[in-house]
Amino acid sequence: MSTSKLPDKEVSEFWERCIWPRVLTQSEREVVYKALFTREHGPGEFVCQRNEIADSWIGVIRGFLRVQDTSADGKPVMFTGVATGGWIGEGSLLKVEQRKYEIAATRPTTTLHLPRDTFAWLLDRSVPFNHFMLSHLNERLSQFIATVKFDRLLEPTARVARGIASLFHPVLYPNTDATLQISQEEIGWMVGVSRQRVNAALHELEAAQLIKTGYGYINVLDRQRLSRFPNNQPG
Repeated sequence: MSTSKLPDKEVSEFWERCIWPRVLTQSEREVVYKALFTREHGPGEFVCQRNEIADSWIGVIRGFLRVQDTSADGKPVMFTGVATGGWIGEGSLLKVEQRKYEIAATRPTTTLHLPRDTFAWLLDRSVPFNHFMLSHLNERLSQFIATVKFDRLLEPTARVARGIASLFHPVLYPNTDATLQISQEEIGWMVGVSRQRVNAALHELEAAQLIKTGYGYINVLDRQRLSRFPNNQPG
């Protein structure tokens, strides 16, 4: 992991695509923008580790992050993924506690960081930012409740479908590109099924014209139907 200085144009373009800065005043936006910094991560590198005290809110300019823990036998257990355009880690900032999970890059990834002090400053002064954060946290809670529900009630293909759809959540990850760079192994980690079963599920979802697959990527053709699979009729 290394701290870097991206071209201002690349950072500003990402910043303008994000929703939460739009609720800030112009003076707040200027303070926050000046505080941002970027980091570069290689494949498998930790963005943050379990038991660390959170020092920033983390956005993904490019690449892919997995939010995970490690089992007793050393295998990663993935809770969710964060694709380009998403933000993660607000809960640990709000509670000022040790992180209960790890965040790692799955491929070369550039992250944008809002420091803890600036995050707290916004909470203290901006009512609209507080409203945004309440909505964001509510959606995050709903996402994890849905994950537990799907894990217990759905068969593997439906779990794969819902897992992919979750990476396109309209509130949590509104800027995720329709073409998602993700491997079958990563999907398997996320939904708790084998890579071979993921492969079969992707073929089934492609036959249903919900996705189009390629080497290392998935193009989502209909997120709404994918999120309702197998009850995926239009409307």
